[in-house]
Amino acid sequence: MDQRKPPATEEGWYALHDCRSIDWDAWREAPQRVRDRALSEGIGFLDAYEAVEDAEAGQTAVYTVMGHKADIMILHLRPTMGDLDAAERHFEQTEFAAFTEQEFSYVSVTEASGYTEKSREYFEGEVDDDSGLAQYIQARLHPDVPDEEFVCFYPMSKRRQPDQNWYDTSFEERAAHIKRHGDIGRTYGGDVNQMIAGSIGFDDWEWGITLWSDDMRHIKELLTEMRFDPSTSQFAEFGPFYVGRKFDPSELPAVLAGQRVPTDEGAVPETPADVAEHEHASAGAGASHSHTEESTASDAQAETHAGGDTGSHGGTHPGSASEGDHPHSEESADEDDSGSSSSSGGRPDVSADFEEVDDAAQRLGRLGLHEGDAYDAGDYALVFHSSADAEDIVDDVSELGESFDHYDRHVRTAVRADSGQTYVVSIWTAKDAAETAAGFLKDIDGIEEQLGGSLGESTESDETVDNSDAQTAESSQSIRETLESAGVYAGQPHGEDVYALVVYSEADAETLDEEVADLRSAFDRYDTHVQTTVYGDADGDVSAVASLWDTEDAAQTASDYLTDLPGVVGRHGEGDGFGTMGMFYTVKPEYHEDFIEKFDTVGGLLEEMDGHRETSLLFNHDDENDMFIASQWDSQEDAMAFFRSDDFSETVDWGRDVLADRPRHVFLA
Repeated sequence: MDQRKPPATEEGWYALHDCRSIDWDAWREAPQRVRDRALSEGIGFLDAYEAVEDAEAGQTAVYTVMGHKADIMILHLRPTMGDLDAAERHFEQTEFAAFTEQEFSYVSVTEASGYTEKSREYFEGEVDDDSGLAQYIQARLHPDVPDEEFVCFYPMSKRRQPDQNWYDTSFEERAAHIKRHGDIGRTYGGDVNQMIAGSIGFDDWEWGITLWSDDMRHIKELLTEMRFDPSTSQFAEFGPFYVGRKFDPSELPAVLAGQRVPTDEGAVPETPADVAEHEHASAGAGASHSHTEESTASDAQAETHAGGDTGSHGGTHPGSASEGDHPHSEESADEDDSGSSSSSGGRPDVSADFEEVDDAAQRLGRLGLHEGDAYDAGDYALVFHSSADAEDIVDDVSELGESFDHYDRHVRTAVRADSGQTYVVSIWTAKDAAETAAGFLKDIDGIEEQLGGSLGESTESDETVDNSDAQTAESSQSIRETLESAGVYAGQPHGEDVYALVVYSEADAETLDEEVADLRSAFDRYDTHVQTTVYGDADGDVSAVASLWDTEDAAQTASDYLTDLPGVVGRHGEGDGFGTMGMFYTVKPEYHEDFIEKFDTVGGLLEEMDGHRETSLLFNHDDENDMFIASQWDSQEDAMAFFRSDDFSETVDWGRDVLADRPRHVFLA
């Protein structure tokens, strides 16, 4: 018999699935102080590894496991096997590990293999490292762990029976099996993410399959359909299945207490009394290094696990490219519309750069594509010019278009010609999907000019709301860019990734501070809380409470409690007009009076500017050098006129010498 040809492979991160059971009898019998220490060390371990403090790159996630096989599963992805070895032994050094038993583990490495012509080009070195194909494969070898609620892990091997031996089949037959099986998998793109890891020589099976979804029925339907495909029915053998739900390390006490996880994000105790009751119920639950000593671990804020577009996670869609020699793979890297995002795990960006234009609809019109027939208002178009003849690239573009058709957000992809020029047009219902498609379209022969643009405004019923949100985001971005051009740190689009809520009160600052102290102690129980501070003006006529949060939902939830404070007369930004941002400054003590005098000077200038309504300077009730400025204008244009003015630039330059710390600018929630 002839030697069979194995596929070329490339490996990425090493993976460890560590499944543990809890010794519940020992846990119940342990003294409270021992359980406190175990929880603290367990949370500390998981927090540190999710933050990848032990290695240059990687991912870690923790899940509950349902059924009798285990209670929790820790998933580690790391650049070296030594990293995994250290992680496993490090866990055993924690007090929490003493209450666990390793019921199952699996060691593997993320893998891409080449069966199709496109993937073989990659393995044969015919593809540039910055091409969409190469970046896509690298993204699959170094995946993000998605936020989907459910996980399903199982090992599998290819059957080696006399009449059903995968390894005795020809390369071409295996490639055909994989392509057909991949066609099934791609129909679940957006519903199921997957990670394929090879384990020949690593563990008892040949591959480890990890699936994620927000609905376990999608995973069941996917696997059921695949069971009837010959590549599974004839050649697949499966090991045990482990199914669980993702939770945040801070929720480990809730898991051990039998409570439902994940907990509600942004939830705030209803009253300070509720905080005390909550604290009593979870007394002694130790906090990790990232929590305050007063806070119990079970109070910590959980991350959202709501599902989003699969592209935001970097998980491979079933049937996507660069998976492996296994029943879920399709080795064509053309076939993915996962959105691009940066990540701490080092996942490369698959998307391509292109110039945005305002006349995309007119450009399509010249190519014979018009609204209503070829696309809907609000879609997004890519128009790439190619120096190649249309007939030379039509097959490649058609192949890409067929792959894109597996995704709901794809409208059409085709070759068009105009005045002897060749264009590749790809239309999508969302810009982020088009951005990812651009990463593959740029590899078409002869691609030169790359343009993209929106095709008008959506006519859906929520158009007004969407446009309002877009205008708000554009306003925030414009202000941020203006500040940065003046050398002022303005953080991310919502400040330093925080959201600020400001309420004004007629009560004096001292009275208000007593009330806020109780709320602050409640807010401090949650990881999403940054700070809540009482400010007042020099004359005692105006008081304000500024509350900063990591998420907008948490800030809005907190507003329900802040507006119940005594004497509250309104929130910043209520009513008409354009609320710019909250500006927080810490002034060097020796420049305190100078800063006030400068504000009075600038305030006089503001009063003379068109559209200015009010700008207030308030002082922290506990630290007079901590100051807060809030500004209100008739319109964005009026506010921008000030931020672009010489007076503002001069004020910025002056402030460099008097501020004790970098100013914080946050757009108000």
